[in-house]
Amino acid sequence: MSRCATPAPRAPEMGDEELLGGLQRLLQRLNELPDTREPRPTVLGQHVADFLGREAHDLPVTRDTVGRHRLADVSTALDSLAAEDPDAELIGVSGGQERNHEDFSAFLRHRYAAFSPGPVDYSAAATGPDTSRQVVSFGIHLLHVDSEPVAVLLRGAAPMYGREAVTIEALAATPETGAALLAEVRRRMNALSHIRGQVVSFTPDEFGQGAGGFTFLRRPEVAASDVILPEGLLARVAGHVVDIGVHSASLRASGQHLKRGVLLYGPPGTGKTLTVQHLLTATPERTAILLQGGSLQFVAEAARLARAMAPALLVFEDIDLIAMERGMFGGPQPLLFEILDALDGVGEDADIAFLMTTNRADLLEPALAARPGRVDLAVEIPLPDVAARRRLFRLYGERSSLSGAALDAAAERAEGVTASFAKELIRRTVLRAVLGGRDARDEDLAEALDEMLDTRDQLTRTLLGSNPALLEADDAVSTSGSFGWSPLGGGPTPDEGEPADGV
Repeated sequence: MSRCATPAPRAPEMGDEELLGGLQRLLQRLNELPDTREPRPTVLGQHVADFLGREAHDLPVTRDTVGRHRLADVSTALDSLAAEDPDAELIGVSGGQERNHEDFSAFLRHRYAAFSPGPVDYSAAATGPDTSRQVVSFGIHLLHVDSEPVAVLLRGAAPMYGREAVTIEALAATPETGAALLAEVRRRMNALSHIRGQVVSFTPDEFGQGAGGFTFLRRPEVAASDVILPEGLLARVAGHVVDIGVHSASLRASGQHLKRGVLLYGPPGTGKTLTVQHLLTATPERTAILLQGGSLQFVAEAARLARAMAPALLVFEDIDLIAMERGMFGGPQPLLFEILDALDGVGEDADIAFLMTTNRADLLEPALAARPGRVDLAVEIPLPDVAARRRLFRLYGERSSLSGAALDAAAERAEGVTASFAKELIRRTVLRAVLGGRDARDEDLAEALDEMLDTRDQLTRTLLGSNPALLEADDAVSTSGSFGWSPLGGGPTPDEGEPADGV
C-alpha cells in the first residue's frame, strides 16, 4: 500500500498592511544611510575649468552682496569689464530649481545634480522715470582681470529662495584676484550708475521686510520766482545747500567740511516742500534721495547710497511724524535716532546735504540739541506776511482774468493764511467761473474768499495750514515720551528744565 507524501505547510500570506510597513521601514533605513556617492564634475564645471585652465571646484570663492536696487548697476559694471576682454563669455546655468539652493562651487561639482551651461536669465530694471533695460539676473561672466581668468556668478535677489540681496561670487586662482575683481565691480557700478543724477525714493519689497527697489521720480521744475518767502530767505538756504557744492573743491582744499544738515521748519503749507523742489531744480547734477512717510525706515540704505553717489542730496520730509511715534513703553522713536546716526556716519568731506522738513520743530529740538552739529542751519518758513501774500495771490492768479487790485485786496483780507490756502482759493475762484461758463470775475474771488474764511469751513482751513487757533492749540499738546524720556511717574519733562534721558 503506497503512502502519499505529505505536502509542505504553506507560509502564511503577508497582508498588504504588513507588506507596506516593511517597505516603509526599508525606505527609512535607506534614507538614514549616508550618501556615499562622490561629487562629480558637472558639464558646467568642466566648461568653467576649461576657461580657467585648471580644476575649478576647489578654487576660492570671494563673495559680495549689494542691495537689490543696484542690480542694474552691477550688471552694467560686469558688462563694461566684459566689453574690454575679447575672450569674455556670458553663460547661464541649467539645472532646474536646484540652482536656486546651491552655491557657486556646487554648480561645478555635485553628487547628483546635472548643472550645465544654459540660457542667461534677464529681468527688466528701471533706469529712470520712463526708461528701463534688460539686465542679467542669473548668469556667469567668464573674463580676465589683469590677464588672470576669473568666473563671476551674478544672481539677483530672490526672497522666496532666501536671497535678500544681489550676490556676486568671483572664482579665481587666488582670493586676492577675486577681491580685486569685486573692488573693480564696486568702482564701476558707482561710476556708471543709472542712479547718478536721478531723483529716487525707496520702496518696500513685496513682503514689507526691507527696501525692495526704487521709484525714479521726475526732477521738478520750480523756479526761484515761484517760491515766495521772506526777502533773502531762499538765497540763504540755497547758499548752504547749492553753493557749498559748487565750491566743494576749494572748500575741501582749505580743509573745510562739506557735509551739512539743513532743517526747514514752520507751519504746514508755508512752502517747505516747494523750497525743496526748487533746490532739486537748482542741482540737476546731484543725486537726490527722497524719504517720506513709510520710506523713512530706509534711512540706512539711503545714507549708503548717498555716500556712493556723492555729490548727493538726502531729503527727509515731515520727520516730525516719526518723532511723534513713540517707541515701546513710550520710549524713544528709533527712526529719529537712526536719521541722526546717518548724519554721523557720513564723512565730513563728503559732498552730501541732509535736508529735513518739519511742521513741529519743538518735537525735534531736544534730540537735535542733545547731538549738536548734526544741523548746521535751521530756517523757519513762516506764514506769509501781507507783502508775501500779495506776491502769492498774483503768482497763482497770473493766468486768470482777475484784476491785480482784486488779488491785492484778497491778500490783505486773508490774514494768517498759507501758500496752500492761496493756491486753493484761486482754484475755487476759477472753478466758479468755469461752472458758470464764463471767465473769472473779481466778485468770484471775493465770494470764494468769503466761503473759505467762513467759520463753517474751519476744517478746510486747518487742512490747508491756515487755522492759527488750532495751530496754537497744537503747540500746547504735550510731547512727553517722544525723545527717549517718559513722563511715567509724573516726573518733570524736559520743558521744565530737566535733561532728556537716553538721547
